[in-house]
Amino acid sequence: MIFSTPSRFEPALQVASNRSGPVLWFVFHKNNILVIKNTETQEVSIPLVEHATELGLIVTREQYLGVLNGVPCYAAEAAYEALTNPGLEWMGLRSLFSLVDDELFAISGRAFQIIDWHRTHQFCGRCGHKNVQKEGERCLRCHDCGQLHYPRVAPAIMVMVQREKDFLLARSPHFIPGMYSALAGFSEPGETLEETLEREVFEEVGVRVNNIRYFASQPWPFPHSLMIAFHADYVSGEITPDPQEIEDAGWFNVNKLPEKLPSPISISRKLIDATIASLT
Repeated sequence: MIFSTPSRFEPALQVASNRSGPVLWFVFHKNNILVIKNTETQEVSIPLVEHATELGLIVTREQYLGVLNGVPCYAAEAAYEALTNPGLEWMGLRSLFSLVDDELFAISGRAFQIIDWHRTHQFCGRCGHKNVQKEGERCLRCHDCGQLHYPRVAPAIMVMVQREKDFLLARSPHFIPGMYSALAGFSEPGETLEETLEREVFEEVGVRVNNIRYFASQPWPFPHSLMIAFHADYVSGEITPDPQEIEDAGWFNVNKLPEKLPSPISISRKLIDATIASLT
């Protein structure tokens, strides 16, 4: 609906045998992505070269992602942070939002998740032996016991609870001062998304809800979540924040908004904006 695979991007596991010419390199060191920055205009772009070595880097791992508008795309991890080529800069992935187009930002998030998976699954969690790339799949296979290790995706719900023209927002102790957002939480084994939503809302603020309605989803590469957002209606209960997770929570409306809302990059902001728009 709102957050979808870039229209010109074709995911793939294997590069075409006749590939030639420059490719887009989504290179990471820890949580930062490499960009080319124009010192005069301050514009940034994703490096487009034939191989990452042209950027003066040693690459410890790389994964083919697919093709964007005919241009192959690779994710890679740099061995060190130091940069020798002028014009290159490390940038936090969140900071890249709005500096490149939506398609490049979406692929950057995909690239980060795949490289993070590859880096953290070099050895089998079952027997400790070395994993190897499984042909034909985005998967690492234990060379000894055969255990398969796919990229991790952690489903998490987000919900806008409405009570007539009021909606429920809360703040985590980890938020920047003054910011409130919609409630959210991770699914547990054996739960449907609807069961997760009902449990999380009750655990976090002591409120019961019904009439759950899907809004949209968003891959959230910090580091490997899939956010699934919903609307729901208030049924009963007084707001009682769980002190372990919620610093404050309350009912808001279009005439009474928090001092700060989440970044436009996030599905939480899209959910809040859509709710406000429906009430005005």
